[in-house]
Amino acid sequence: MLKKVLFLGTGTSQGVPVIGCSCVVCGSNNSKDRRFRSSVLVTINSINILIDIGPDFRSQMLDSNISSIDHILITHQHRDHTAGIDDLRPIYYLNKRPINLYAENHVIQALKQDFQYIFNSYDYPGKPKINLRKIDNLPFLLSDFEIIPIRVMHHKLPIFGYRIGDLSYITDANYISSQEMKKLIGTKILIINSLQKEPHISHYNLQQSLELIEELNPDKAYLTHVSHNMGTYKSIQKELPENVFLAYDMLEIEI
Repeated sequence: MLKKVLFLGTGTSQGVPVIGCSCVVCGSNNSKDRRFRSSVLVTINSINILIDIGPDFRSQMLDSNISSIDHILITHQHRDHTAGIDDLRPIYYLNKRPINLYAENHVIQALKQDFQYIFNSYDYPGKPKINLRKIDNLPFLLSDFEIIPIRVMHHKLPIFGYRIGDLSYITDANYISSQEMKKLIGTKILIINSLQKEPHISHYNLQQSLELIEELNPDKAYLTHVSHNMGTYKSIQKELPENVFLAYDMLEIEI
């Protein structure tokens, strides 16, 4: 089973560069220091699975020349992870098939509120057709492969990470229980949020991310949801263990 992961965005809620900021990261000429809001596209055979759909979704699709999305997994309802839903319209018009969106119940309720024109009962021609699929903290099948939700905490907000085979994706987390950690055992590729070097109330910092990686011991780990406070790509990559990489936008890996 061919599986590819494309990092569409690796930045935090403000993206990088941050509007009005003149720090060394925001002023960097290195393209790897320019970060859209976090999202990945997982392709298994010819099926495209998007994890989160933030406000940069339109630009991400144009930059990657992708025009087909089959399924969307939502981690949580914050707008930097959902605001791109409006831009599913051209994808739906082009492919002429509903897009399946998977989220837990409180996230679905938030989406119905934020995007009433899509999810209300009035079926006017201009809106995309999106099938809302409610999930719980239990494995489920998507096409013919298993998706395992992983309950993590974003400060006080319970959100989901996801495991797909040997790949695990966790963003916006600062705590994972020992019970949920068991779901990550044996992961070969771990994608984990790492906001900055300093401690943060709702995200892992660099030290915490590296401690988690050391505990799980994946073949490779990629740091995402990175803010301008982390440092430049070149400087941080030099500090990381051999199997840990600072992810950047449009990085593609195969599993």
